[in-house]
Amino acid sequence: MQTVALNKMIDKLGLVNLVPEVETDGIEINSSEINRPALQLAAGYFEHFACDRVQIIGYVEYSYLKCLDASVKAKNYEQFMSSRIPCIIYASRTEPDEEMIRLAVKYKKPLLTSERSTSSLMAEIIRWLNVELAPCISIHGVLVDVYGEGVLIMGESGIGKSEAALELLKRGHRLITDDVVEIHKVSDDTLVGTSPEITRHFIELRGIGIIDVKTLYGVESVKGTQTLDMVIKLEEWDKDKEYDRLGLNEEYTEFLGNKVICHSIPIRPGRNLAIIVEAAAVNHRQKKMGYNAAQELYRRVQESINKNKR
Repeated sequence: MQTVALNKMIDKLGLVNLVPEVETDGIEINSSEINRPALQLAAGYFEHFACDRVQIIGYVEYSYLKCLDASVKAKNYEQFMSSRIPCIIYASRTEPDEEMIRLAVKYKKPLLTSERSTSSLMAEIIRWLNVELAPCISIHGVLVDVYGEGVLIMGESGIGKSEAALELLKRGHRLITDDVVEIHKVSDDTLVGTSPEITRHFIELRGIGIIDVKTLYGVESVKGTQTLDMVIKLEEWDKDKEYDRLGLNEEYTEFLGNKVICHSIPIRPGRNLAIIVEAAAVNHRQKKMGYNAAQELYRRVQESINKNKR
């Protein structure tokens, strides 16, 4: 099961710990869903309580709890805080009352606050946790952002993946990761690629060694994450193999159950891989916008054949 450290979420979302004596180290979140505990705190209804989720108290819950009878509030607070909740976040600049703070210290439950509105905070937490807790695999390759398209370059070691990426950087495109690509499945339609922390912004060039792309080419040459839109597989030229020359039938490769368009590019001395990758990325964007050059050529050929038959 994927987990993410609570401290990472605190740093990412700019949350403030209202009870510093309660340690947040070691607390892990394992669900991308959130819960607004109105029924639990107001009515004391704990059946089907999603206690493993991040708990968010918005202005509506805060306003109602101020009017709640003290004895009812104490009873519900006690049961709520003694459960396995990872943390409670107060949104819209609301703050916990003294009873909540006392129980937070007793049960060592972090009380956090944010100035964001409740709906905005919920949306951001769910979006961020969906990425962090998404199923993930690591593969060998290079991921680059070419004209906004995430292009994963794959192939055998030494075939020229990193050199192609370096040429693309010189042409104004951006590197996400070299050598190891971490692919996260954030939805049934979307894969997101990122770099392991240890190799971030580095490229290995045989004969030269490790270079720091961010230092050499500036911050505009790197990017943290990128959706995976297409795959380019580099392979040695085989004169006996028949390569696709029209592109009418698209090929796919699969990661974590998601299919991604894949092009196999034969490598021969003198071929400019960067230009080929650029052309493939632009052509892919064009297809997503509704224009397919291969289908247009096929249509013209069919029209020409029909005219000649008349």
